[in-house]
Amino acid sequence: MEKAYKYRLYPNGVQKQLLEKHFGATRWIYNYGLERKIKTYQDSKTKISCFEIIKEIPKLKQQEETKWLKEINAQSLQMSLRSLDNAYTKFFRDKKGFPKFKNKFSKRSFSIPQGNKIDFEKSIASFIKIGKIKIRIDRSFEGRIIKATIDKNSVNQYFVSYTVIDKTKEKKPKKIRERTTIGIDLGLKHFIVMSNGTRIENPKYLKQSEKRLGVLQRRLSRKQKGSQNRQKAKLKVAKIHLKIKNQRSDFLHKLTGQLTHENQVDSYALETLQVNNMMKNHHLAKSIQDASWSEFVRQMEYKCRWYGKNLLRIGTFEPSSKMCLCGIVNQTLTLANREWTCRSCQRVNDRDLTAAINIKNFALSGRGTPREPVELSQQGNEEAGIKLLN
Repeated sequence: MEKAYKYRLYPNGVQKQLLEKHFGATRWIYNYGLERKIKTYQDSKTKISCFEIIKEIPKLKQQEETKWLKEINAQSLQMSLRSLDNAYTKFFRDKKGFPKFKNKFSKRSFSIPQGNKIDFEKSIASFIKIGKIKIRIDRSFEGRIIKATIDKNSVNQYFVSYTVIDKTKEKKPKKIRERTTIGIDLGLKHFIVMSNGTRIENPKYLKQSEKRLGVLQRRLSRKQKGSQNRQKAKLKVAKIHLKIKNQRSDFLHKLTGQLTHENQVDSYALETLQVNNMMKNHHLAKSIQDASWSEFVRQMEYKCRWYGKNLLRIGTFEPSSKMCLCGIVNQTLTLANREWTCRSCQRVNDRDLTAAINIKNFALSGRGTPREPVELSQQGNEEAGIKLLN
């Protein structure tokens, strides 16, 4: 299976210049290809593929104004045009938005599909036309490298990400059973609440750094545009954002790793959330963005696949938090109500725990994604006083 391994690079001065040239050249060829596509369609109402534009690269290298392209790895230029084609495909297939022209403030990265080597003993990475660069090794891998992607973040740190055909095989998931299935409800006060009663607090990293971030942003706004002091202030703001991003990423990887390595659980059930629509609530948008629910779900999806866990999903509009365990739905429930009493059985429902239990029961009863038959039992729910819903 394919896996990605990311490492920090430490290029010297000459290598930094080469990397910057690659960032600029791949950005330029991307814009060149986008302009060619737009103009071709406007002139003749036809499409031009990336392969036709790739054939023009040798001619560009011979021209006086673009002969600097000779210094750049030709494979990286070709990969940039292929990524443009992928952007076009997403626009027509998924309606993700028409590709935009890149500028010097866009994400700085380029890919190298061949000739990539890494020496784990000497901590050296080798790339065509760039040479050998020092690298920080925190883990090794075995397998064939498909491509390497080099990027630079907002605080001028360089990284390389290797896409590798890993020799390890995905584990075959076990049969879905009620007693080894856990329902998970995502929230803001508690990041997750599980159907077995476990609660994980939301760390709220953005809120922790918000006061300091506000101070630095106000200082940045007072600096004169184009000045060196503005660049220094901008770098300080970027470092705070990077710290928050790293804290959040570390938390999510540790949490999803712990869940997918749990020996007593074979299946997890999650609700399908429309995060983009939820972000339209301006009172909660910042908190929802800080929680990174989509990233949590993404990590759970591939880690469950790696480690042989089943991931069940239920529909967006299932009344998980509004339904009592007796089956009565409370249509008057609002976000402010964290507990509510069922008018039928008089049960006092904790909103989050009830939602987690219902998510599990909906998934097992077939109100989710298609899957194999499930072995159900009442014993697994007796401790929580749960009754499976038909």
